[in-house]
Amino acid sequence: MDWLEVAVASPVELVEAVANVLNEIGSGGVVIEDPALIMNLIAEGSNETIAPTLKPLQVGQVVVKGYFCHDISLQQRLEHLSPRLSELSVSWQTREVREQDWATAWQAYYRPTRVGKHIVVKPSWEDYIAREGETVIELDPGMAFGCGTHATTAMCLALLEELVLGCSVVYDIGTGSGILAVAAALLGAREVIAVDIDELAVRTARDNAERNGVSDQVSAVQGDLLDNLAGGQADLIVANIIADVIIQLAPDAAAALKPGGKLVASGIIIDRADEVRRALGDAGLAPKQEMTEGEWVAMVYQKES
Repeated sequence: MDWLEVAVASPVELVEAVANVLNEIGSGGVVIEDPALIMNLIAEGSNETIAPTLKPLQVGQVVVKGYFCHDISLQQRLEHLSPRLSELSVSWQTREVREQDWATAWQAYYRPTRVGKHIVVKPSWEDYIAREGETVIELDPGMAFGCGTHATTAMCLALLEELVLGCSVVYDIGTGSGILAVAAALLGAREVIAVDIDELAVRTARDNAERNGVSDQVSAVQGDLLDNLAGGQADLIVANIIADVIIQLAPDAAAALKPGGKLVASGIIIDRADEVRRALGDAGLAPKQEMTEGEWVAMVYQKES
């Protein structure tokens, strides 16, 4: 199958708006290339992990990419997309992408990465000898979001290290590659339910759970957010999505948590953090912890006992 890639050059403060437009028009996936992360990798001497096409990006400008299937509706989607992006005063360009190229070209730049205190995320095609005390996650993200290097995912992994111990039931909402669900299981969660609306992401999450020997603990299911999940059952919910979805999710997350249960919310750009805080507070959740990295914020909120 062939796809049309729409690449939008966006200031940081408009990233979520651009991503929302691409999703609303029917993108089969959204990729955010964040120059702050790229500069961090360069500063750490990890240039070899950066695709050459990413290095020219300017700090303060993010590239948001959407992917549209070549079908009879493509022209209509583009006709709807153009005025929406024009309203945001952003520039954009398109190119053709073959699915196989999209799925595999990035593999040359993905290397084992340490995240948090003891977690190492390694691609399935790379060898890695674990050191004592390390939790190694072997991952093949395919076309699903989440390989551990983006700030939003890295902060979630660091928080899971602190919070999973003693948790029986964890919900991973918008699981993508399944990295957070697999991490929760490897860190000791008895049961993890990983949810994504995208069938491809669900298959990828299942494959990665099996690859890491936690398929008995991780159930990957297709669904919309917390729909059809039992209320009052989760010790921990992790949602690495975007601010608008977390705001929408807040009341249902509060209902799904056990008394004393916690929500880890990430994927929040710093300019939207106050809106998310208000929504979580209005849902009856209490703030417990925050992390920031670059332009991104991760929050921990708790349902009072």
